[in-house]
Amino acid sequence: MSVPNANPGEVVDVRPLGAALATTPTRTLVKTEAVTLVRMVVPAGKEIPTHAAKGELIVQCLEGMIAFTACGQTHDLEAGHLLYLPAGEPHSLHGVEDGSLLLTAVSPAR
Repeated sequence: MSVPNANPGEVVDVRPLGAALATTPTRTLVKTEAVTLVRMVVPAGKEIPTHAAKGELIVQCLEGMIAFTACGQTHDLEAGHLLYLPAGEPHSLHGVEDGSLLLTAVSPAR
């Protein structure tokens, strides 16, 4: 089932999913020409190979632990940790524990 993006002025709950984490899919929360906001669910053991975003990326860990490799280093992101990446920075992820991330992708200026 597809869940629509949030409307302007709508409150979106991004608190930890807790027990619902295992059954909640990754979801785009907001998508505009300038910004995309995604809640990404990363189960333990899941690997997301190296890739790069066209624009700047802000990654906030909401729960669990995700090994996030970028800028030549691997960081264990835990709840409350935030990471900024410049446009085009290659990065990869590995779920150490079941977790979720809030990804804010800023589109490059036209």
